[in-house]
Amino acid sequence: MKVGIICAMKSELDLVAAADFGNQNEIRCILSGMGKVNAAVATTRLIYDYAPDCIINAGVAGSLNSDIREGAVVIGAKTAYHDVWCGGETPLGMVEGFPQRFAAHPVLLEAARGCAPDLHSGLIITGDQFYLSEVEDRRQKMLYPDALAVDMESAAIAHVCHIFDVPFLSFRIISDSHDDGQQLKNYTDFWQSMAERSFGVIDSLLHSLPSSL
Repeated sequence: MKVGIICAMKSELDLVAAADFGNQNEIRCILSGMGKVNAAVATTRLIYDYAPDCIINAGVAGSLNSDIREGAVVIGAKTAYHDVWCGGETPLGMVEGFPQRFAAHPVLLEAARGCAPDLHSGLIITGDQFYLSEVEDRRQKMLYPDALAVDMESAAIAHVCHIFDVPFLSFRIISDSHDDGQQLKNYTDFWQSMAERSFGVIDSLLHSLPSSL
């Protein structure tokens, strides 16, 4: 199986690329850059240039749940936009003509659920903002009470994969938590002390993937 992996930042890509990919699947890792447009462009190019059987978005995310702390893994069973509204009666987060929430491929989701002990599966929300205060996080929780984590790429990649009918999974490691008012410090500390150890779980994910879908 041909697996495409998309990372937003070089620091993420370097850690993912260091994983032991094994030999049952062919893996290609690419860098997208941060944000929804960069993520969508990179996904489209990956699909046209590589024709992957599935795409995984690997990287970091901020926690929106006090029980999910730095270093934990959140799998996006579903992804959604938190900064989209098309007006009228269109639900928040829904681009007209598309799902409000994009579901992960069930086989990829099941494979990922068994690859780490400190693992959570649920909703990841996406938007073009890095939030730094608990007040901002509370606003997102009002919009999506069940959201576990927030990032800047997952839903955009899921959106493109939905258009091209490519199986997708978002696999995120928590770099900062939402409830202590120190998101930026937590995020910086993560990259200084926890990132390499936390990204080791990517090895388990890649070895858990089936050879076909």
